[in-house]
Amino acid sequence: MDKRPVIFLYTDGAASGNPGPGGYGVVLKCAGHEKEMSGGFALTTNNRMELLAVIVGLEAIKWDRADVEVWSDSSYVVKALNEGWLANWERKGFAKVKNPDLWMRFIQVYRRHNVTFHWLKGHAGHPENERCDRLAVEAYKKQDLPHDTGYEESKSTLYEQ
Repeated sequence: MDKRPVIFLYTDGAASGNPGPGGYGVVLKCAGHEKEMSGGFALTTNNRMELLAVIVGLEAIKWDRADVEVWSDSSYVVKALNEGWLANWERKGFAKVKNPDLWMRFIQVYRRHNVTFHWLKGHAGHPENERCDRLAVEAYKKQDLPHDTGYEESKSTLYEQ
């Protein structure tokens, strides 16, 4: 079987206010092909959108065991993986962790692939990161955005601490 090409996943999340309307943007690149995705919510946080962008990008990959390089300007997401935070949160059953719904969803798709995380400085002229940012902002400016039920369910406990 031939080795499949590496998939490059660029992501960004944004919120107007924190919390406020928020959106995510994703650019997937693989072997000369490119796909963009975005979405938004009426009330959410920037960190939720940063993480959701990665989840949506990984969920869009059509085969298992893909080699994926994720490029994100989110220290929250990149450090959670590269510095072992996620492993600690999972060991503790996600007690007192913000966004447990998204982290559990992330784990399911993350474990299907071979993923490497890279941090890049946001708003520094990186073409794909800038495109993801525009997609995220455009997404949260749309009318009639859906509710982020995960945020709404957890805000009364975690977000008020």
